[in-house]
Amino acid sequence: MKEIHDRERLNHYLHMYQIVSIFSEQLIPHLSLYSYMPGESICSRGEPSQYLYILVEGKIKIYTTTEEGKTLILSIKKPLEAVGDIEYVHGTDIMNTVEAVSSVHMIVIHHRWLRKYGSDYAPLLQFLLGIITQKFFIKSNSLSFNMMYTVEVRLASYLLSDSLYESDSLHEGLLSTAHLKDAADIIGTSYRHLNRVIKQFCTDGFIERSKGFIHIKNREGLKALAGHNIYE
Repeated sequence: MKEIHDRERLNHYLHMYQIVSIFSEQLIPHLSLYSYMPGESICSRGEPSQYLYILVEGKIKIYTTTEEGKTLILSIKKPLEAVGDIEYVHGTDIMNTVEAVSSVHMIVIHHRWLRKYGSDYAPLLQFLLGIITQKFFIKSNSLSFNMMYTVEVRLASYLLSDSLYESDSLHEGLLSTAHLKDAADIIGTSYRHLNRVIKQFCTDGFIERSKGFIHIKNREGLKALAGHNIYE
């Protein structure tokens, strides 16, 4: 984690995502911009919740870990996304661990400034309400999707979700096979069964697997299989 002391860049993100208006004039000076490297933890389950994070660049994964040490990937997110919003509203500890998948930039606000300058500021409260309700909507759809559709449909949907792909120019449009365990968690199947379906997709000509990456060869075929069901 590294703080970026660049107000111009911070203001660029605020205007880029049209969120400058959600912060009061008193709150804006207390916004900070932080960068995180791939694999770096942003916050961990069980820690005291002290900050609201707004993802403005890069990708993060959100996961939970059981007492037995088992890890379950809940989702992969890209901008614009908030982290710690539910914890701030409910005053609870961090519910899930959040980790940077790529290089990440976050706008960070300490709770003490939110309580002092944002607790009764309507635009900020409306923003948080929108983010939280969207999370519950996506979670509800995802649970229903995983229960109602086959692994083939769920994998096709997963492969079509642009939030899951490498963002650098060398790997544009490619999905790293190192993330397949995460994929199995997200679509609700075993890693072994996922590999069987991937092998069948290769045979059917939907995808190609080589050199540690999966490349889509027949996007229209995957779209036909997935229908209108695309993971968020």
